Amino acid sequence: MPLDPQAKALMEQIAAANGPKLHSLEAADARRLTAGMFRVPPERAEKVAKVEDRKIPGPAGEIPIRVYTPEGTGPFPVLVFFHGGGWVICGLDTHDGPCRALTKKAGCVTVSVDYRLAPENKFPAGVEDCFAATKWVAAHAKELNADANRLAVGGDSAGGNLSAVISQLARDAGGPKIAFQLLIYPATEAELDTYSHKTFTDYFLTKDDIVYFWNHY
Repeated sequence: MPLDPQAKALMEQIAAANGPKLHSLEAADARRLTAGMFRVPPERAEKVAKVEDRKIPGPAGEIPIRVYTPEGTGPFPVLVFFHGGGWVICGLDTHDGPCRALTKKAGCVTVSVDYRLAPENKFPAGVEDCFAATKWVAAHAKELNADANRLAVGGDSAGGNLSAVISQLARDAGGPKIAFQLLIYPATEAELDTYSHKTFTDYFLTKDDIVYFWNHY
């Protein structure tokens, strides 16, 4: 099966960079290596009405968040967004582009959560931060010009995993009520013997990288 042209271009770009393998790096070095890799250039970023960095209370100190508000009058639906990166890398800046796009195209307030990362903060630290942020958004929806009855959680990869986990926690705790899950290629199991693991081993996210992330988490 041929690669999608965009995927092929990305693979060629990575090969040309000839950098170290992600799984060979210490976590801090992996973050530095990937910090600029996923950023959307400012000239290509979607324009939204307002972007605000804030800090909210968390179980182990303040949690940085970034709030994106769309054009319009509101109150808007609200998406609590958890970034991907194997629970080890990435953050608010790497996922600024996707959050802007979601805000504009879905017409929602997006609250991006800078949860604690592994291995310095192993499971369940990230889960605890994400659940605290979700509860905070539900309780403060009015000041965000958002509708708590239209509260969604979402994220890519590790962020998709966190979204599914937060939805279950909210269900079991009796709230906040989650209206929608946006799961973007979520990590929903830790098994490494599926067809895709056995077949697609030489692309951007390798099996060695996945083992690296799970071990850190």
